[in-house]
Amino acid sequence: MKKSLTRSIPYWILLLLSVASAAVGGWIISDNAATMTARLLDGTATGVEVYVGQPLIAVGGILLGAGVIGVLLALTVAAAKSLVPAAAPVVTDAIDWSAQADEVSETPTNSAHEESEPVADETVADEAVDEDDQNGSSGSTATATNISVR
Repeated sequence: MKKSLTRSIPYWILLLLSVASAAVGGWIISDNAATMTARLLDGTATGVEVYVGQPLIAVGGILLGAGVIGVLLALTVAAAKSLVPAAAPVVTDAIDWSAQADEVSETPTNSAHEESEPVADETVADEAVDEDDQNGSSGSTATATNISVR
């Protein structure tokens, strides 16, 4: 089962980190550019403000660009996910629980079934001995076949 994009942790991590990167990059650019511009215009700029501010603005630009690309990538993933059709739910046959309950109640329990078998087997053996006595074969041994039907 596919989970929705709103429940996808990697998607939210991408989106949040991209927004954070863009925000930090924008803040670094804005802060250093404003400081450098103000110091250069009033003539109090030092080498640190001028020469360190330029690389910091470049780092801010990289962070801002990476954040914008990440946000655009998250939007692209969301658009692509909306174009993919959702899987149709699979309809299965309903289970008739009452039919199973009827089968269980109609089936004899194992203990009752086992108790009735020896009685039936003994009855067959007794009938075979009685038939031999009636036929007059007193010296022969009676052979009984036990048939059990389950």
